[in-house]
Amino acid sequence: MLSGGRPGAHRIEGIRIGCIPPMCDLDLPDEIVPIATAEDMARRLAREEGLFAGTSSGANVLAPIQVGQRLGPTARIATLLVDSGLKHLSTAVYQRG
Repeated sequence: MLSGGRPGAHRIEGIRIGCIPPMCDLDLPDEIVPIATAEDMARRLAREEGLFAGTSSGANVLAPIQVGQRLGPTARIATLLVDSGLKHLSTAVYQRG
C-alpha cells in the first residue's frame, strides 16, 4: 500500500493491512520496497545470524538486500530489527513440518 498498491492480505506479521501508522512520515524514506513474503528470511536470520525475529524483520532485511544489490558493493546500508521471535513461535515461521 505504501508503494502505491492496493491494501490487502499478506503474510508478514506485524505489518497492518491498509493502515499507515500515525508516526509514519512518508516524506522521509528515499524509497519503499515492496516485499511479498519474508518467512524464509526470518528463519534464515535465526539459523545463520542468531537473530530471533518475525516476518516483519525478515522483510526489513530483504529490502536492504535488494537495494544493496542495485547500488553495488561500495554502498553502505543500515537497518534496525525491533522485534522478538517469541510471539512468532506458534506461527508457521518456526513450526517444523
